[in-house]
Amino acid sequence: MRKQIIKNLVIDKLVDAEILGEEALELKVENIDAFKLKQLELEHELKLKELEMKERLEMDKKEKEDELKLKELEMRERLEMEKLKLEMVKEESNTKVQSKSEYFDAAKNIRLVPKFCEKTVDKYFPQFEKIAHNLNWPKPYWTTMLQSVFEGKAAEIYSALPSEKSSDYDTVKQEVLKAYELVPEAYRQKFRSYKKFDSQTYVEFAREKEDLFDKWLTSKKTDNNFDNLRQLMLLEEFKQCVHLDLKTHLDDKTVGTIHDAAVNFR
Repeated sequence: MRKQIIKNLVIDKLVDAEILGEEALELKVENIDAFKLKQLELEHELKLKELEMKERLEMDKKEKEDELKLKELEMRERLEMEKLKLEMVKEESNTKVQSKSEYFDAAKNIRLVPKFCEKTVDKYFPQFEKIAHNLNWPKPYWTTMLQSVFEGKAAEIYSALPSEKSSDYDTVKQEVLKAYELVPEAYRQKFRSYKKFDSQTYVEFAREKEDLFDKWLTSKKTDNNFDNLRQLMLLEEFKQCVHLDLKTHLDDKTVGTIHDAAVNFR
């Protein structure tokens, strides 16, 4: 029996035995349901806390599982690359007469060529070259590997090249980069409007900002010359201070200095 029930029974017996007066009956708590209700509330609160703890543990478990899957994927990719390296070494050791480039299996390695993206052409070639060097791909086969992933404008440029030039990696790289080169105004706008992403570190953001600035300067051919850089900054500021129609007029013109810009409005 619960404490309060026992207490009520004891009071009843003591009053019946005239040990206590009837005023002692006021000490009884008749509404036992109130205690049950309080107990239910506490039990409900406890269950809620247990449920919250369970959800938190499941969430932590899922995050750990996702992290583990990512690590497994990275490990699988590394193992695949190491396996491919071993296969290539094995093929090299089995052939004594032919050179490495003569029996290079391009079809087997094409699946390791990174996917080509027209939005990040300037970053694509360094990535491709890094993979090609790490896997010891013979350079004469590089253009063969590239043409399998080229698309859009890059595919058109490659198809238009003569056969002797299409087999030269440096020529193909130069022609593709030239075809995707942005105008200076586009580089300037991208540099000015670029903001930090939440997923970026400040070091990554600073490096990206610096890269955009260098591309803008390169497109304007400042050649690391202080006076050219000075005129570029002054001309940009001049355009920001005039009417939009005048700014558009200057953008259509080939204006290299702030003085040339001012002369256009005489």
